[in-house]
Amino acid sequence: MSIAVAAASGQPGLYTPSMRRRVIAGTTIGNALEFFDFTVFTFLMLVIGPLFFPAASGYGQLLLTTATFGVGFLMRPVGGMLIGSYADRHGRRAAMTLTLWLMGLGCGLIALAPTYAQMGIAGPVIMVLARLIQGFAAGGEVGASTTLLVEHAPPSRRGFYSSWQFGSQSLGVMLGALVVALLTAALTPEQMKDWGWRVPFVIGILTVPVGAYIRRNLEETLEPQPASGAAHARSDHQPLRRVLAGHKGAVAKGILLVIGGMVCAQIIGFYMPAYANKELGLPATSTLSASVVLGAIGFVAAPFVGLLADRVGRKRVIFWARAATVAALLPCFQWLVSAPSSARLMTVIALLAILLALQTAPVITMLPELFPKAVRTTGMSVVYGLGISVFGGFAQFFVTWLLHVTRNPMAPAWYLMVTVTLSTVVLFWIQDRTGHDIDNQEA
Repeated sequence: MSIAVAAASGQPGLYTPSMRRRVIAGTTIGNALEFFDFTVFTFLMLVIGPLFFPAASGYGQLLLTTATFGVGFLMRPVGGMLIGSYADRHGRRAAMTLTLWLMGLGCGLIALAPTYAQMGIAGPVIMVLARLIQGFAAGGEVGASTTLLVEHAPPSRRGFYSSWQFGSQSLGVMLGALVVALLTAALTPEQMKDWGWRVPFVIGILTVPVGAYIRRNLEETLEPQPASGAAHARSDHQPLRRVLAGHKGAVAKGILLVIGGMVCAQIIGFYMPAYANKELGLPATSTLSASVVLGAIGFVAAPFVGLLADRVGRKRVIFWARAATVAALLPCFQWLVSAPSSARLMTVIALLAILLALQTAPVITMLPELFPKAVRTTGMSVVYGLGISVFGGFAQFFVTWLLHVTRNPMAPAWYLMVTVTLSTVVLFWIQDRTGHDIDNQEA
């Protein structure tokens, strides 16, 4: 299948400043809405656990709820492979719209899921099914949206453009935490258990048409195949097979690279509210406010990190950010655990949020740069999906288990330090393509 930038085929204005701003805005808004849908579940775990797993102990409820959140990540590699391949054959925009509707379907199932008291085991089963659908959608979303941003960017500004992927995820996290925090403050615990926990998922359903409309108006970077050769092109172009057969090294290196950032995002971004509430005894509203701060910092910092990575190189920013993260984790957790308070939690979250942005935004840029254009979305999606599925998706499960087994409140810090260190080593075997032309690679 012939793949070329649409501007080369005569589409006017594809690379104008106006179009580039539209691509950044459209991708950011749509991606933020989708990540709101996917991540808001984690801020409601302490409410959802007793409703769907009432027979378990408090620890068991949290463990089962984190596992339910984690199963969504098991479908990410599958969604990445299938939707990524679809995007490399039929267009980035079509794939992004598909993932949005699938995410909305998952939200609908969660919003309508009966509790264990209402329908027994059917409730948890529906909840798991919904998370699987959402995981499938998220697996295809990141690859398609990041590829669209990268392919619209000038070579010297790819870091800035793709940084909006991380920025939009942070915006989605911020909105999810903010909505849950407002509901927690406005409703009684009984109202939250009765119906309040369903409200964020209803909001998620309502945002889908907005995101779909925005994405319909984005310019495609995958040139349509002429009708005369379409049948032959579809049979000949098999992105997934080409990635797995011809780019195994890039896939392996990309997976190792992405693990560190994803584990940090899951623990720092999503698990900290439950950890601070259950382990440290801090009020739910203050812990959710800390997640709002984290999302806001990520959203604001991401584009500046992208510009920095364009200026000094991706690898340098990632390496030093991860080194600083490893050095800061133990002191931060010790300081927080020694005298838990909302102020200390906010300070720790703010510092770690800055370090998270510094390491994650450049990683998201490096992943699509590993692959040629013909298989870029598929390659990016496979790497991201596999990298996040076990180590990222079940990070909360592992940490919950470690806390229970070791009885050590420092367990999250040790887990993060080990995974970030191991993930950083692979940097020495990855070529930094900052400023290079990545569209002339062999497919």
